[in-house]
Amino acid sequence: MSMDVSIVIPAFNEAAKIGSDVQAAADVILEQGLKGEIIVVDDGSRDLTAEVARKVKIPGKVNRQVIRFDRNSGKGFALKNGISKSSGEIVWFVDSGLCTPFSHGLQAIQWIRSGTCDMAIASRLHAQTRIMRNRPLKRRILSRFFHLAAVLTTGLPYRIKDSQCGYKLYKGDIARELYEECQSPGYLFELEIILRALKKGYKIKEFPIQWTCDLDTRLRPLKESLAILGELFLIRRAIKNE
Repeated sequence: MSMDVSIVIPAFNEAAKIGSDVQAAADVILEQGLKGEIIVVDDGSRDLTAEVARKVKIPGKVNRQVIRFDRNSGKGFALKNGISKSSGEIVWFVDSGLCTPFSHGLQAIQWIRSGTCDMAIASRLHAQTRIMRNRPLKRRILSRFFHLAAVLTTGLPYRIKDSQCGYKLYKGDIARELYEECQSPGYLFELEIILRALKKGYKIKEFPIQWTCDLDTRLRPLKESLAILGELFLIRRAIKNE
């Protein structure tokens, strides 16, 4: 069944947050008069993430899918699987935790529908973005180094300042196409998707948001820095050779 919007939420050990995520997603679908679905992908959680996501009371007119994997395989893997099950004209990816209100993505829906862009990326570094609680200094510094490494290693255009923010909207058929091709199972899937979109000539627009840092992050950048650097080279090679 075709939908106006598919909201896809990847989650790992998010039992304390996922209920609010699903409720907020259902609220924005209903408030905007959209025909919509919510797809939660539990990436091998050791808590009750999937159970909580299934039990949240939402109106029956909002479709809900909860996909659960027994083993943790990475956010990219989870999102790829969730988007493959979507049917929305718009695919809306949000991290668990409501760091950015759903209302901030409504303008992006209009941009995609009007053909202004094919992919809208929320940017924490946009001049008009309002940061309610920022990342710790160490994470901000590492993020800048990552951006520079991505520019130098993969050819990411410098104008794209924030490839890793977990709040993006896509034209639905383009999202399903790009994620089917995506090879990165971990945190760098977002960069790979952007690079693939640019190679195909799709239009990307960054937009400002209100953002509150979720200090309960699953990313350990110092510990994973060498793996991330290696993955940057793998992404470059994969896209270059296609």
